[in-house]
Amino acid sequence: MLYRVILEKDEDGGYVSWCPALPGCYSQGRTRKETISNMKEAIECHIESLSSQGKLVPSGEAAPDIELIEVKG
Repeated sequence: MLYRVILEKDEDGGYVSWCPALPGCYSQGRTRKETISNMKEAIECHIESLSSQGKLVPSGEAAPDIELIEVKG
């Protein structure tokens, strides 16, 4: 499955990430590559946890689109 993941640069130089389709699924890392790897593991664990609890696993397509909007300021 494919899931959209948001990565943001942290003030300490690393990255934080989350998956909009899986509320509560977060990760972080020192580099983008490490953060993506950690996020993949976090998603796999999150899906495993939902499945073991008999809960519905949202598909990646359920994630909202993300749009950049320019504003004056």
